[in-house]
Amino acid sequence: MNKVVASPEKAVADIRDGATIAIAGFSVGHRFANSLILALREKGTKQLTLVCNSLGDPGATRGQILAENKQVKKLVAAFSVRPGTPTASEEQIAAGEMEVELVPQGILVERCRAGGAGIPAFYSPTSVGTDLVKGRELRDFGGKPHVLETAIHVDYAFLRGYRADTLGNVQFRGGSQNFNPAFAKAARVAIVEVDEIVEPGVIAPELIDLPGIFVSRVVKTTQKFDLWKRPERRPSDKPRLYGEKPGLTRAGIAKNAARLVKDGTYVNLGVGIPTMVSNYLVTRDVILHAENGVLGYGQMVSEENQIDPDIYNAAGQFVALKPGASFFDSVTSFEMARGGRIDTVILGAYEVDQTASVANWSTADAKRGGIGGAMDLLSGKGDLIIVMEHTDSKGRPKLRKKCTYPLTGQGCVTYVVTDLALLRWDGKRFVIDEVAPGFTAQEVIAMTEMEVVAAPNVRTME
Repeated sequence: MNKVVASPEKAVADIRDGATIAIAGFSVGHRFANSLILALREKGTKQLTLVCNSLGDPGATRGQILAENKQVKKLVAAFSVRPGTPTASEEQIAAGEMEVELVPQGILVERCRAGGAGIPAFYSPTSVGTDLVKGRELRDFGGKPHVLETAIHVDYAFLRGYRADTLGNVQFRGGSQNFNPAFAKAARVAIVEVDEIVEPGVIAPELIDLPGIFVSRVVKTTQKFDLWKRPERRPSDKPRLYGEKPGLTRAGIAKNAARLVKDGTYVNLGVGIPTMVSNYLVTRDVILHAENGVLGYGQMVSEENQIDPDIYNAAGQFVALKPGASFFDSVTSFEMARGGRIDTVILGAYEVDQTASVANWSTADAKRGGIGGAMDLLSGKGDLIIVMEHTDSKGRPKLRKKCTYPLTGQGCVTYVVTDLALLRWDGKRFVIDEVAPGFTAQEVIAMTEMEVVAAPNVRTME
C-alpha cells in the first residue's frame, strides 16, 4: 500500500501516446501539478486529450506548455482560450490542429464525478437554450427542459495537494480543492503531487479531503513555490469618453452594482468588473461564493505579506477571509449554484438583448473564448446583475435587440449596470432607473440599440 513514487519522471513513465489526462487546478498557476506537467513535457508523449478548466496563459506552468510542445490533440475544457491573450493553443485551435469540446465548468466537474461514481449519464438544466445543446437529447422534468450529459472517464489525473501520506490520503489547503477530488475519481490512475509526504496517522482523519482509495501514486513536488499572478490586461481605470463626456470607471460600475445586492444574501461574482464589487461589500451582511470552493471571502488583497496563496476567488485574485468562511470542492460549489442557493450572481457580458438574454462566452469562429461557470450559475434561481461598459471598444452597442454572440442564458437578466446607466427588467422590457452624472436618459437611449424606456423619475448614479 505504499504509493510513494521516487520522482515525477517515474510517476508519468507509463503514460503513452493517445492518453487522456485530467489536470486539476483553478486559475492561479502555483497550485497545479507543475512537476508532473513538466515531466510529461520532457517525456514528449503526444496525441494527448486534456481535460481541465483551461490550458492557462503563457508563462504559467500548466497544460499550455504541452500545447506549445505540440503534444495535445484534443481539449475538453471550460475555457479554450482567454480572449486577448495569444497562446499556442489558440493558434492550433484556429488552424484546426486541436479539437475542442467546450463544457460548462460545473458540468465538467460533475461529469467527472459521475464517471468516478459509476453513473453513465445524467440530465442537467445547465446550457439549455444555448448552442451547446444542438443535436443533443433533451427531456422535460417538472415542466422544464434538461439536457443529457455523459460521464467522463480519463486514463490519468494530475492532482496538486498540500500533503499526503504514504497510503495516498490527501489533504488540500484553503480554496485549492477545486477540481482535484472529482478528477481523481474519474481516473484509472490518479497521481498527486504534494509539498510534503508523511506517515499514516500524521494527517488527522477529519483533515483528509481525498481518501487514498482514489489515489494511485504520490510524489513530492520538485518545483519551487512561485507566487504567480496573472498580469492585469487593463491596469488603469480611466473612464470611457462618450463624445466629450466621461462615463463611470469600472470601479464606479462595481460600486453601483453593489448597491443592488440585498443584505442577508449569498452572492457570486464573475471575472472582470464583478470581482471589484467585493471591495464594496466588505461591511455588508453578504456572504460571497466562489466556484473554486470558497464561501465567505472578503476584499481583494495585493500586499505579499497579506497574501495566502491558497485563498483566492474564481478569477485567481487573492482575497481575505471573513469570519465563518468555509472551503470545499467545485462539485459542492456548483451544487450551491444549480441548487438555487445563490441569491445573486454578478457577471460581465459581451451583450444583453431586449428579451433579458445574455451572451458572455464566445469570440469568433474557432477562437471560442470560454464558458466558465456562467451557464451553471444562471441555472439557479437568483437575481442576475450584468455589469459592463455601454458600448464596445469600437463604439458598437452592447445592449442589443438580439444578441449577436451565442447565448449564455435566455430571459434571465434582472439588472444591467453600465458606465452610463442602471437598467431594471420589469418583466417585459428594460427600464432606465439611473444615469451617469452629466448624462440624460435620452442620451443613453440614443446609444442603446434595444428598446428601453426611462422611469418617471430617473436618478443619478453614484
